[in-house]
Amino acid sequence: MDSEQGRSAAKDGKAEKVGLSRLCRPTGIFGGLSGKLLILTIVFISLAEVLIFVPSVANMRLRWLEDRLSTAAAAAIAIDGLQTAELPRALQKETLMATGTRAIVLRKDGTSRLLATAEMPASVDDMYDLSDVSQPTAIKDALDTLLFGGNRIIRVFGPVGGDAGTGIEVVLKDTRLRNAMLAYSRSVFLVSILISLFTATLIFFAINRIMIRPIRRLTDSMQAYSDDPEDPGRILVPDQGRDELAVAGRHLAAMQTQLQKTLKQQKNLAALGLAVSKINHDMRNILSAAQLMSDRLVDIDDPMVKRFAPKLLRTIDRAVGYTTEVLSYGQTSESAPRRRKIRLIELIAEVRDILAIEPDSGIEFIEQLSADLEVDADGEQLFRVIHNLCRNAHQALVAISNAELDSIKRITVSAHRIGSVVSITVDDTGPGMPQKARENLFTAFRGSARSGGTGLGLAIARELVLAHGGTIALVEKPAAGTQFRIEIPDRPVSLDDYRSKSLQEI
Repeated sequence: MDSEQGRSAAKDGKAEKVGLSRLCRPTGIFGGLSGKLLILTIVFISLAEVLIFVPSVANMRLRWLEDRLSTAAAAAIAIDGLQTAELPRALQKETLMATGTRAIVLRKDGTSRLLATAEMPASVDDMYDLSDVSQPTAIKDALDTLLFGGNRIIRVFGPVGGDAGTGIEVVLKDTRLRNAMLAYSRSVFLVSILISLFTATLIFFAINRIMIRPIRRLTDSMQAYSDDPEDPGRILVPDQGRDELAVAGRHLAAMQTQLQKTLKQQKNLAALGLAVSKINHDMRNILSAAQLMSDRLVDIDDPMVKRFAPKLLRTIDRAVGYTTEVLSYGQTSESAPRRRKIRLIELIAEVRDILAIEPDSGIEFIEQLSADLEVDADGEQLFRVIHNLCRNAHQALVAISNAELDSIKRITVSAHRIGSVVSITVDDTGPGMPQKARENLFTAFRGSARSGGTGLGLAIARELVLAHGGTIALVEKPAAGTQFRIEIPDRPVSLDDYRSKSLQEI
């Protein structure tokens, strides 16, 4: 049954990964960036062609009308040279058919002469003067002809050559003009489509090679890395270019490498926590038996036993404390502090008693604080912080060689209140903290100042102080030794509590 459930869960996980992979990858040509870029390129080029088409079709219309005027002007000059009162009807018809007009009027020296005419319409729909046409007017007239023309009678007139006193006027139907404009529009449309497709294809392949492929490579790398971040082969091998995508690839590779290291460290820490938990379970039973035997040794009336029994007890307590620190750091987070007003001098006295500094060690433990100084904190957590700092100081002073016996060995714990903040200082006259420990201060497994240490004590101390809203820092001092300063602020008083206390006092 369990195996079937396991296989089902594995299938579900695999299906989920496949589904996620399909969701992450674009579907179809136009689902990705390259397809969207192709469509946008075609649209933008088409819009540009439209902007070009409108004035070009207006110019085409003007040229078409000017050609008709020029043809009519040539015929008019030839007819005018005959000096006949009226042109024969057959010749008029041929002239009108050749020019594509219904009437031709020659204006010369202030007079107008009707040279050729067919069936004159009762009225003219529009009149156009080609002597002076602005571009907006030409565009408006061209759009009007394209949209509404085709069956209208128009009158067009303009100068002949460079002679301002001679002009030609024709009357014609705009059906041919509109057909010519439609044919021109179709040609421009086909050419525009070909240019758009050709340009878009070139841009598509260029952008696809320059941008889309590197972006797709980055996304594939991120997806492959997310499937198995512990596999070194999933880390992106960045390009050595100088553009933004190459820089982004190098940053991604560096981030993946760093994240892989962090994941490996977290996995090792998780394995370490599990191993220490198992070891601690068995070690507590062993240490309990050792403590029972040590208690019996204290009752033996032997000077040698009485001398070494306390040391044995302290060693066992340190071993228990070490395993407890490792387990405490392995938890997700420390419990929230249960704050109350406590007398700081009583807490420091308890720290001094736990340290059990031997009189013949030459180490002094000095307390510099008023007896009524109170701090708003969790007593157990603050004890752990101060005890850890004092224990580190004690170990540093004990490690001083015999050649330095004349030096002063002192641990000084001082405290005072400034407003709503209590400042606690733990100072010693030891050899000081090494540079490597300073660089990795408050970092677990790296910030230890002594050989064989774990650095967990300072990391836990910092976490507990931050939970109180305070700070802990290493203070630089001119003399030898190490000095830490802890600042614990009081909890803010709510308005309701303040009012209730005020009413009680009244």
